[in-house]
Amino acid sequence: MALGRRRKTEDESQIDMTPMLDVVFIMLIFFIVTASFVNEIGLQVDRPPTSDQPPPDSENTNIVFRISESNEIRFEGRRIDIRAVRANVERMHAERPEAKVVVSAHPKSKTELFIKISDQSREAGVYDVSLSTDE
Repeated sequence: MALGRRRKTEDESQIDMTPMLDVVFIMLIFFIVTASFVNEIGLQVDRPPTSDQPPPDSENTNIVFRISESNEIRFEGRRIDIRAVRANVERMHAERPEAKVVVSAHPKSKTELFIKISDQSREAGVYDVSLSTDE
């Protein structure tokens, strides 16, 4: 009799995994079908058209800061510190109120400098700040 009871408990302890796997596969199919795939949209940049004419001399009409590859800021041919940008912009803006600030940066220069120059220019009252890159 002891043998009969032992066999009966061994048979009852087995679990059938088939229904659970069916449910998991059905849920997987449901989530794949109902998932929405998002198309990430990048920033659209409109480049100006190219022309054969040389660009106008912006040195005389704009306030131009140059950033070198070694992250040096130059204004009117001399090296300046980031803290002197605001004073130079205020002085030039007083002389030429229609002038815009142009930052001509080397492609390997830090973006941080452009941001600092544009912030200093806005504090000086010039809100039209442009970025150009050197070749």
